[in-house]
Amino acid sequence: MPATSLEELPGVGPATAEKLRDAGYSDLMAIAVESPKVLAELAEIGENTAIKIIAAAKQAADVGGFETGDIILERRKNIRKLTTSSKALDELMGGGMESQSIIELYGEFGSGKTQICFQLAVNATRPLEDGGLDGEVFVIDTENTFRPERIVQMSLAHDLDPEEVLKKIHVARAFNSHHQMLLVEKAQELASDINVRLLIVDSLTAHFRAEYVGRGALAERQQSLNKHMHDLLRFGDLNNAVVAVTNQVSAKPDAFFGDPTRPIGGHIVGHAATYRVYLRKSKGGKRIARLVDSPSLPEAEAVISVSEDGIRD
Repeated sequence: MPATSLEELPGVGPATAEKLRDAGYSDLMAIAVESPKVLAELAEIGENTAIKIIAAAKQAADVGGFETGDIILERRKNIRKLTTSSKALDELMGGGMESQSIIELYGEFGSGKTQICFQLAVNATRPLEDGGLDGEVFVIDTENTFRPERIVQMSLAHDLDPEEVLKKIHVARAFNSHHQMLLVEKAQELASDINVRLLIVDSLTAHFRAEYVGRGALAERQQSLNKHMHDLLRFGDLNNAVVAVTNQVSAKPDAFFGDPTRPIGGHIVGHAATYRVYLRKSKGGKRIARLVDSPSLPEAEAVISVSEDGIRD
């Protein structure tokens, strides 16, 4: 019989299982795809033991087989599009923000990233026929930027009851990068009881950037970010939810990236995000949204406005 829990893996007693869970390996799949060296270090076990544990986890984990294209097409019929309240931005995104995807909004301070997230949070609670997702929202707030007052303003602009909308938005403050990653696991647990259709992380990289400083910490930072991104993508898949994350740009050429308009996190974030939207300020409350990366849409721009009512054309 293949193992079904960490404790059932050969060489894993209760103490090792606890170490593995503390290190973020909550399921067999996470162990199956890890390298023996990293597992040995994190769980404080010998590398030979780690090789055996990984081999057993590979056997036990459902690594997933190959599927034919028609089955994938059928599954993609469940995908929903969430309106941004701007026709131009919806068109840029191919009809709205797509579920089962990570949408990365990046740009300088004040470029409208958080405002778009507020608007998405309000819209996700609206019925499907209004471009909503008829669901609830989880917000992981890393920089204390969540403002219920903005939700109230945007709800009223759409003739929605602000109190009802606020009741459907669940906010958790993340105090460091490890806490931020744990909150995604917590969100997944809660999703069995709550019809969550949107997960917002604002901002994705702030904690990682502050905690992993200098070139020496780059590998470790990227590894943690990589796991975080994959957890987010998995959350979107399992719950048919939109995952919206905000990211900053390096304002000055830093140790890792030189280009001032490049988002933090390098290739790890770039490859894991399904859609990347670069936001920049324009004249008089206007913002320019540029779709930089998408699996199926051309690179293009849309002009939006950010007002008291929210995001509009």
